[in-house]
Amino acid sequence: MARVLAISSFVARGHVGLGAILPALQAMGHEVMAVPSVVLSSHYGYKTVTGFDVEAGQMVSILDGLRSNGWLDTTDAILTGFLPSDQHVSAIATVLERIADKRPEVLYLCDPVFGDDPGGLYVPEELAASVRGILVPLADIVTPNRFELSWLTGTDVTTAADASSAARLLGEDVSVVTTAVPAGDGLLENVLCGWQEDDVIVVNERSGVPHGTGDLLAALYLGYLLDGYAESDSLAKSTGVVDEVIEASLGRDELLLAGLLSDIIRGNEE
Repeated sequence: MARVLAISSFVARGHVGLGAILPALQAMGHEVMAVPSVVLSSHYGYKTVTGFDVEAGQMVSILDGLRSNGWLDTTDAILTGFLPSDQHVSAIATVLERIADKRPEVLYLCDPVFGDDPGGLYVPEELAASVRGILVPLADIVTPNRFELSWLTGTDVTTAADASSAARLLGEDVSVVTTAVPAGDGLLENVLCGWQEDDVIVVNERSGVPHGTGDLLAALYLGYLLDGYAESDSLAKSTGVVDEVIEASLGRDELLLAGLLSDIIRGNEE
Protein backbone atom coordinates (compact mmCIF):
# COMPACT_ATOMS: atom_id res chain seq x y z
CA MET A 1 0.00 0.00 0.00
CA ALA A 2 1.30 3.42 -0.96
CA ARG A 3 0.38 6.80 0.50
CA VAL A 4 -0.79 9.33 -2.11
CA LEU A 5 -1.43 13.05 -1.72
CA ALA A 6 -4.14 14.06 -4.21
CA ILE A 7 -5.06 17.70 -4.85
CA SER A 8 -7.95 18.41 -7.20
CA SER A 9 -11.60 19.44 -7.39
CA PHE A 10 -14.28 18.06 -5.08
CA VAL A 11 -17.90 17.72 -6.21
CA ALA A 12 -20.82 16.89 -3.96
CA ARG A 13 -22.35 14.75 -6.70
CA GLY A 14 -20.50 12.90 -9.40
CA HIS A 15 -17.15 11.36 -10.22
CA VAL A 16 -14.77 14.01 -11.49
CA GLY A 17 -11.59 15.20 -9.80
CA LEU A 18 -11.25 13.70 -6.33
CA GLY A 19 -14.58 11.94 -6.91
CA ALA A 20 -12.77 9.70 -9.40
CA ILE A 21 -9.25 9.76 -7.97
CA LEU A 22 -10.17 8.78 -4.41
CA PRO A 23 -12.27 5.66 -5.14
CA ALA A 24 -9.85 4.46 -7.82
CA LEU A 25 -6.77 4.53 -5.61
CA GLN A 26 -8.64 3.22 -2.60
CA ALA A 27 -10.02 0.30 -4.63
CA MET A 28 -6.39 -0.56 -5.45
CA GLY A 29 -5.54 -0.60 -1.76
CA HIS A 30 -3.69 2.71 -1.56
CA GLU A 31 -4.12 5.35 1.13
CA VAL A 32 -5.21 8.74 -0.18
CA MET A 33 -4.90 12.13 1.49
CA ALA A 34 -7.44 14.13 -0.53
CA VAL A 35 -7.14 17.92 -0.53
CA PRO A 36 -9.79 19.92 -2.45
CA SER A 37 -8.83 22.86 -4.67
CA VAL A 38 -12.47 23.78 -5.29
CA VAL A 39 -15.74 22.57 -3.73
CA LEU A 40 -18.70 22.41 -6.12
CA SER A 41 -22.19 20.98 -6.22
CA SER A 42 -21.29 19.13 -9.46
CA HIS A 43 -19.14 19.52 -12.54
CA TYR A 44 -19.90 22.34 -14.95
CA GLY A 45 -21.78 20.16 -17.41
CA TYR A 46 -24.99 20.74 -15.46
CA LYS A 47 -27.40 23.66 -15.70
CA THR A 48 -26.79 24.92 -12.17
CA VAL A 49 -23.43 24.68 -10.43
CA THR A 50 -22.69 26.30 -7.08
CA GLY A 51 -19.70 26.23 -4.79
CA PHE A 52 -16.44 28.02 -4.14
CA ASP A 53 -12.70 27.92 -4.63
CA VAL A 54 -10.69 26.73 -1.65
CA GLU A 55 -8.38 29.71 -1.21
CA ALA A 56 -4.70 28.96 -1.70
CA GLY A 57 -4.00 29.88 1.91
CA GLN A 58 -6.70 27.49 3.12
CA MET A 59 -5.27 24.71 0.99
CA VAL A 60 -1.81 25.37 2.43
CA SER A 61 -3.29 25.26 5.93
CA ILE A 62 -4.64 21.76 5.26
CA LEU A 63 -1.28 20.68 3.88
CA ASP A 64 0.49 22.16 6.90
CA GLY A 65 -1.74 20.05 9.14
CA LEU A 66 -0.77 16.93 7.22
CA ARG A 67 2.89 17.89 7.47
CA SER A 68 2.70 18.58 11.23
CA ASN A 69 1.48 15.03 11.79
CA GLY A 70 4.37 13.65 9.73
CA TRP A 71 2.18 12.31 6.92
CA LEU A 72 3.65 14.35 4.08
CA ASP A 73 7.12 13.10 4.99
CA THR A 74 5.95 9.54 4.32
CA THR A 75 4.15 10.29 1.06
CA ASP A 76 4.98 7.97 -1.84
CA ALA A 77 3.30 9.93 -4.62
CA ILE A 78 1.53 13.21 -5.35
CA LEU A 79 -1.20 13.77 -7.91
CA THR A 80 -2.48 17.22 -8.85
CA GLY A 81 -5.47 17.86 -11.08
CA PHE A 82 -7.73 20.88 -11.48
CA LEU A 83 -6.44 24.07 -9.86
CA PRO A 84 -8.33 27.38 -9.83
CA SER A 85 -5.56 30.00 -9.70
CA ASP A 86 -1.90 30.90 -10.12
CA GLN A 87 -1.64 31.14 -6.34
CA HIS A 88 -2.58 27.47 -6.02
CA VAL A 89 0.08 26.53 -8.57
CA SER A 90 2.79 28.46 -6.69
CA ALA A 91 1.72 27.02 -3.34
CA ILE A 92 1.81 23.47 -4.66
CA ALA A 93 5.26 24.00 -6.17
CA THR A 94 6.53 25.00 -2.72
CA VAL A 95 4.94 21.92 -1.14
CA LEU A 96 6.42 19.65 -3.81
CA GLU A 97 9.91 21.00 -3.20
CA ARG A 98 9.57 20.56 0.57
CA ILE A 99 8.41 16.97 0.21
CA ALA A 100 11.16 16.19 -2.30
CA ASP A 101 13.78 17.50 0.12
CA LYS A 102 12.91 14.70 2.54
CA ARG A 103 11.68 12.11 0.03
CA PRO A 104 13.54 12.59 -3.25
CA GLU A 105 12.07 9.33 -4.55
CA VAL A 106 8.47 10.61 -4.34
CA LEU A 107 6.56 10.38 -7.64
CA TYR A 108 4.72 13.47 -8.85
CA LEU A 109 1.96 13.09 -11.45
CA CYS A 110 0.71 16.36 -12.91
CA ASP A 111 -2.65 16.07 -14.66
CA PRO A 112 -2.86 19.48 -16.41
CA VAL A 113 -6.62 19.90 -16.28
CA PHE A 114 -7.20 23.12 -18.21
CA GLY A 115 -8.83 22.32 -21.55
CA ASP A 116 -10.29 19.76 -23.92
CA ASP A 117 -11.74 19.24 -27.37
CA PRO A 118 -13.74 20.81 -28.85
CA GLY A 119 -13.96 23.89 -26.63
CA GLY A 120 -10.28 24.49 -25.93
CA LEU A 121 -9.15 26.23 -22.75
CA TYR A 122 -11.72 26.40 -19.95
CA VAL A 123 -9.45 28.26 -17.52
CA PRO A 124 -7.70 31.62 -17.98
CA GLU A 125 -4.68 31.36 -20.27
CA GLU A 126 -2.46 32.76 -17.49
CA LEU A 127 -3.39 29.80 -15.27
CA ALA A 128 -2.66 27.25 -17.99
CA ALA A 129 0.67 28.96 -18.63
CA SER A 130 1.48 28.76 -14.92
CA VAL A 131 0.82 25.00 -14.91
CA ARG A 132 3.05 24.68 -17.98
CA GLY A 133 5.85 26.83 -16.62
CA ILE A 134 5.89 25.75 -12.97
CA LEU A 135 4.29 22.34 -12.36
CA VAL A 136 5.08 20.43 -15.55
CA PRO A 137 8.86 20.91 -15.13
CA LEU A 138 8.59 19.46 -11.61
CA ALA A 139 6.60 16.40 -12.71
CA ASP A 140 7.77 12.83 -13.14
CA ILE A 141 4.56 11.95 -15.00
CA VAL A 142 2.24 14.21 -17.03
CA THR A 143 -1.16 13.02 -18.28
CA PRO A 144 -2.56 15.57 -20.75
CA ASN A 145 -5.36 14.94 -23.20
CA ARG A 146 -4.74 15.64 -26.88
CA PHE A 147 -5.67 19.33 -26.64
CA GLU A 148 -3.62 19.90 -23.49
CA LEU A 149 -0.48 18.31 -24.95
CA SER A 150 -0.83 20.43 -28.07
CA TRP A 151 -1.24 23.58 -25.96
CA LEU A 152 1.63 22.71 -23.62
CA THR A 153 4.06 22.21 -26.48
CA GLY A 154 2.72 24.64 -29.09
CA THR A 155 2.59 21.83 -31.66
CA ASP A 156 -0.12 20.16 -33.70
CA VAL A 157 -1.10 16.82 -32.20
CA THR A 158 -3.37 14.86 -34.50
CA THR A 159 -1.78 11.39 -34.46
CA ALA A 160 -0.01 9.06 -32.06
CA ALA A 161 3.29 9.93 -33.75
CA ASP A 162 2.59 13.63 -33.17
CA ALA A 163 1.84 12.90 -29.51
CA SER A 164 5.13 11.03 -29.06
CA SER A 165 7.12 13.83 -30.67
CA ALA A 166 5.35 16.50 -28.63
CA ALA A 167 5.79 14.55 -25.39
CA ARG A 168 9.57 14.60 -25.83
CA LEU A 169 9.45 18.39 -25.83
CA LEU A 170 8.32 18.22 -22.19
CA GLY A 171 11.64 16.64 -21.21
CA GLU A 172 13.56 13.40 -21.54
CA ASP A 173 13.03 12.48 -17.88
CA VAL A 174 9.24 12.84 -17.80
CA SER A 175 6.81 10.02 -18.58
CA VAL A 176 3.89 11.32 -20.64
CA VAL A 177 0.54 9.59 -21.17
CA THR A 178 -1.60 11.39 -23.75
CA THR A 179 -5.26 10.40 -23.93
CA ALA A 180 -7.93 10.69 -26.59
CA VAL A 181 -5.73 10.99 -29.67
CA PRO A 182 -7.95 10.41 -32.76
CA ALA A 183 -7.06 7.27 -34.68
CA GLY A 184 -9.86 7.27 -37.27
CA ASP A 185 -12.57 4.66 -37.88
CA GLY A 186 -14.21 5.40 -34.53
CA LEU A 187 -11.05 4.73 -32.53
CA LEU A 188 -8.95 6.69 -30.04
CA GLU A 189 -5.40 6.08 -28.85
CA ASN A 190 -3.79 6.49 -25.45
CA VAL A 191 -0.12 7.17 -26.12
CA LEU A 192 2.73 6.46 -23.71
CA CYS A 193 6.06 8.20 -24.16
CA GLY A 194 7.77 6.84 -21.09
CA TRP A 195 11.00 6.79 -19.15
CA GLN A 196 12.07 3.49 -20.65
CA GLU A 197 9.34 2.43 -23.07
CA ASP A 198 6.72 3.72 -25.47
CA ASP A 199 3.33 2.21 -26.21
CA VAL A 200 -0.04 2.90 -27.82
CA ILE A 201 -3.35 1.46 -26.59
CA VAL A 202 -6.31 1.66 -28.97
CA VAL A 203 -9.86 2.02 -27.60
CA ASN A 204 -13.27 2.56 -29.12
CA GLU A 205 -14.53 6.13 -29.33
CA ARG A 206 -17.98 6.38 -27.75
CA SER A 207 -20.55 9.14 -27.56
CA GLY A 208 -22.30 10.16 -24.38
CA VAL A 209 -19.41 9.25 -22.08
CA PRO A 210 -19.79 10.86 -18.63
CA HIS A 211 -17.17 13.31 -17.36
CA GLY A 212 -14.23 12.16 -15.26
CA THR A 213 -12.50 9.53 -17.40
CA GLY A 214 -9.25 11.53 -17.54
CA ASP A 215 -9.14 11.85 -13.75
CA LEU A 216 -9.88 8.15 -13.41
CA LEU A 217 -7.18 7.06 -15.85
CA ALA A 218 -4.52 9.28 -14.25
CA ALA A 219 -5.26 7.83 -10.80
CA LEU A 220 -5.28 4.23 -12.03
CA TYR A 221 -2.06 4.69 -14.00
CA LEU A 222 -0.31 6.10 -10.94
CA GLY A 223 -1.75 3.33 -8.78
CA TYR A 224 -0.43 0.58 -11.03
CA LEU A 225 3.02 2.19 -11.16
CA LEU A 226 3.02 2.27 -7.36
CA ASP A 227 2.11 -1.42 -7.40
CA GLY A 228 5.32 -2.08 -9.32
CA TYR A 229 4.00 -2.55 -12.84
CA ALA A 230 6.00 -1.35 -15.83
CA GLU A 231 4.78 1.73 -17.67
CA SER A 232 3.23 -0.11 -20.62
CA ASP A 233 1.51 -2.61 -18.33
CA SER A 234 0.22 0.23 -16.17
CA LEU A 235 -1.23 1.97 -19.22
CA ALA A 236 -2.81 -1.23 -20.53
CA LYS A 237 -4.36 -2.07 -17.17
CA SER A 238 -5.63 1.43 -16.44
CA THR A 239 -7.04 1.83 -19.96
CA GLY A 240 -8.80 -1.51 -19.60
CA VAL A 241 -10.42 -0.53 -16.31
CA VAL A 242 -11.56 2.83 -17.70
CA ASP A 243 -12.99 1.12 -20.78
CA GLU A 244 -15.04 -1.25 -18.63
CA VAL A 245 -16.27 1.64 -16.48
CA ILE A 246 -17.28 3.58 -19.60
CA GLU A 247 -19.17 0.59 -21.00
CA ALA A 248 -21.08 0.19 -17.72
CA SER A 249 -21.76 3.94 -17.51
CA LEU A 250 -23.22 4.59 -20.98
CA GLY A 251 -26.64 6.16 -20.72
CA ARG A 252 -25.92 7.55 -17.24
CA ASP A 253 -25.14 11.14 -16.33
CA GLU A 254 -22.18 10.12 -14.16
CA LEU A 255 -19.56 7.39 -14.20
CA LEU A 256 -20.65 4.22 -12.41
CA LEU A 257 -17.93 3.57 -9.85
CA ALA A 258 -19.55 2.41 -6.62
CA GLY A 259 -19.37 -1.36 -6.33
CA LEU A 260 -17.79 -1.66 -9.78
CA LEU A 261 -14.17 -0.50 -9.56
CA SER A 262 -13.08 -3.08 -6.99
CA ASP A 263 -14.64 -5.91 -9.00
CA ILE A 264 -12.95 -4.80 -12.23
CA ILE A 265 -9.55 -4.30 -10.60
CA ARG A 266 -9.71 -7.66 -8.83
CA GLY A 267 -10.76 -9.32 -12.08
CA ASN A 268 -7.77 -7.84 -13.88
CA GLU A 269 -5.43 -9.23 -11.25
CA GLU A 270 -6.71 -12.81 -11.57
